[in-house]
Amino acid sequence: MVDTSVSGRSVLKNGRRWVIKIGSALLTADGKGLDESGIRSWVAQMAELRNQGVELVLVSSGAIAAGMSRLGWQARPSAMHELQVAAAVGQMGLSQTWQSAFAEHGIETAQVLLTHADLSNRQRYLNARSALSTMLSLGVIPVINENDCVVTDEIRFGDNDTLGALAANLVEADVLVLLTDQDGLFTADPRTNPDAVLVDEKRASDSSLDAMAGEGKGALGRGGMFTKLRASRLAARSGASTVIAGGRIEQVIERLKDGESLGTLLLPDEERTLARKRWLAGHLRMKGRLVLDAGAVRALKEAGSSLLPVGVRGVEGVFQRGEMVACVSPDGAEVARGLVNYSSEQVGKVLGMPSHQMPAVLGFAGEPELVHRDNMVVL
Repeated sequence: MVDTSVSGRSVLKNGRRWVIKIGSALLTADGKGLDESGIRSWVAQMAELRNQGVELVLVSSGAIAAGMSRLGWQARPSAMHELQVAAAVGQMGLSQTWQSAFAEHGIETAQVLLTHADLSNRQRYLNARSALSTMLSLGVIPVINENDCVVTDEIRFGDNDTLGALAANLVEADVLVLLTDQDGLFTADPRTNPDAVLVDEKRASDSSLDAMAGEGKGALGRGGMFTKLRASRLAARSGASTVIAGGRIEQVIERLKDGESLGTLLLPDEERTLARKRWLAGHLRMKGRLVLDAGAVRALKEAGSSLLPVGVRGVEGVFQRGEMVACVSPDGAEVARGLVNYSSEQVGKVLGMPSHQMPAVLGFAGEPELVHRDNMVVL
């Protein structure tokens, strides 16, 4: 018996951008070394999704676990320098394995090593967003992992479930898939309670899920159902739906895409676009103002356009790339707010200028928009 109080499997069938995170226990066959057969199977399924027009971002755990196997360590070390060495050794084999497996399907990959700090800093957030968006537009699959070799607190407290959720927010994914060694979220621990029932679909915000998730952690990774529930709620802030499913289920990725009721689906309270716009609208502190001409005001309000420099007549305040600015009409009324792609100094140099002239003035080729429509809310 499963909980079917919420119906939403269609979001998986219709989602056009997925983030898939695969856990350490799966990738290393519970610590025996990289499971190359399993990796080839998951890659084949992801290649099929690509053929169906789905854009993919892969978040891969397993660097430390793979390094432990290569170094002959049976237990996860506690010393920071040993964890860093294991991560460095394991990351080499991990990235090579993904690259060769995807190459069999004619798909290029890119290794992206991030820390949580990269996604909490607004300027680095936008830099990462631009790079990942370009990869996806070129048909490249980013393979993201936490940069465990150089970070310290992230190794001790971080987890790739959270990194997967942050990546889903970053690329504005429709779906976050967390593949694990369990079949999904149960009402109790199925290993000790024979009456445990798989939760089929719920809202991520449902407080009844807290007691079900617990706070257990695996021996190889740093995850567990608690971190997966937390990740689903983080992903829901930007409107992404999260699936927690067993990675060893036959053809699990393709079957999820077909809308089959596998694993646990945790739905956001709002659609993706509305959730993101609400997040942007909630920023109370503006770092500056861009004064628009009447044509730019109409373009934002009536056509839903991005803000180009040609429609800006003035800049007020001091701000950096990635900070929140208000867009105001000629009479000073706020018409929109958003994350700006350039500093106030740079904006001042390109006021009223066609976008194609910006590189010559700024000395580099950046985004053609001062504020992209995806990072803007019209008031």
